[in-house]
Amino acid sequence: MPILKITKDYIARFLQEGADRLVGAPSVPKSLYELDQYFRREGSINFDYFTEDGVMVAVSTDFRYGSIITQGKNIHELDANIKDAILTAFDIPSSYAKEIALHTLGDHATEYALA
Repeated sequence: MPILKITKDYIARFLQEGADRLVGAPSVPKSLYELDQYFRREGSINFDYFTEDGVMVAVSTDFRYGSIITQGKNIHELDANIKDAILTAFDIPSSYAKEIALHTLGDHATEYALA
C-alpha cells in the first residue's frame, strides 16, 4: 500500500479521534457503522480470482453497490488488497483495518466477512 495513502488514513483517524475528544464522547465513524450493517443485511462478499499477464486479479461477484476489483502479485498481497478495497468501497481509512477484522471464510479464501 502506498505510503501516502497510509499517512492520509492515519491523519483522518487522528482528526476523527481529536473531534471526539472535543465533544467529550467517542463516536464511531458513520462508515464503520454502514460496513457493519452491510454485512449484517447482505452477508459476506464473494470474489472470483483469475490470473492475467502474471498478476492475480479478484472481482467481487455479489457486492450490492457495484464491483470491487483489485490485483496482487501473489495470494498474500491479493488478500491484503481485497481487504483494503472493501474498506475503500465504504470510505473507511485503512488505519481502522485491525478494529474491523475482515477475514476470509471457506477453504478457498474467496469469501470475506467481519469477524
